[in-house]
Amino acid sequence: MPMGTDENPGRDGTAPEPGRPPEEPRTARSAGTDRPADRRPMPPESRAPESRAAERRADGGHAADGAPDGTEPATKSGAPGPAMTGRQRLVAGLWPPRLTRAQLIVALLLFILGLGLAIQVRSTSDSSALRGARQEDLVRILDELDNRSQRLTDEQRRLEGQKTELENSSDQAEEARKQTVEKEQQLGVLAGTVAAQGPGINLTINDPTHSVEADKLLDTIQELRAAGAEAIQINDVRIVAGSYVSDVRGGVEVDGKRVAQPYRFKVIGKPEDLEPALNIPGGVVQTLEKEQATVSVSRDEKIIVDALREAKRPDYARSSSR
Repeated sequence: MPMGTDENPGRDGTAPEPGRPPEEPRTARSAGTDRPADRRPMPPESRAPESRAAERRADGGHAADGAPDGTEPATKSGAPGPAMTGRQRLVAGLWPPRLTRAQLIVALLLFILGLGLAIQVRSTSDSSALRGARQEDLVRILDELDNRSQRLTDEQRRLEGQKTELENSSDQAEEARKQTVEKEQQLGVLAGTVAAQGPGINLTINDPTHSVEADKLLDTIQELRAAGAEAIQINDVRIVAGSYVSDVRGGVEVDGKRVAQPYRFKVIGKPEDLEPALNIPGGVVQTLEKEQATVSVSRDEKIIVDALREAKRPDYARSSSR
């Protein structure tokens, strides 16, 4: 075969040596790369949209939130999406929330302020419970407050008079002894160990249907005490600070003693305060009449309370005065 007509000539036009394998085609290599010389880089426009989105995220952009110029991120085909509306941009800016430390501190302060205002409003509404009271209840409360204020004023004047007498008396020891006896009698009346007499009222409760229970009688006692009653007797039982009323089969017991009907109250106090306190609208008389009981109240200038209580020496309590 003639020279230069070999089927596998060299790249430079010379024939390979016999028995030597043909050489691989040589490629030009640029410095620091393995890319063949005849292959050129892809222009930026032809790169995939995913790579461009990754570059934007690396540069600080938000591919999911839309482009900075208000357009949607490019689709897979590379074309930009439709422009975002103002509402969409607002939603994208608010969710997911990006809270800073300053915003958290402000939110905590606003929560504490709202909690304090709620507590203040609630306490104010609780203290104004009298706003929903009826007119007759308000009148009764005002009358009771006036009566208590007047009694406290009288007690203050009496004590001031005793002080003046002790200071001006020539024989202070005798004056002190006399006042001690008077004080003992007053305490005996309150404790029920001595009899008492004075103006007051008679209260009679007749309960033929046995519907008046112990709580109604206890309410009557409390109402009389609030109106200024100084001595109370129910039938033959003296009412004192430690008295109690309980229900038993077919009747009521006061301090462990059976009290038969009708229930007769002897009350010493100012009649002008005691009777209106029982007859106010919604008071004791109306409550008892709703229980089918018959109630009668009469004033008297001389009420005698002669039921006595035994004076008991306390087992543990001792006077703290020296």
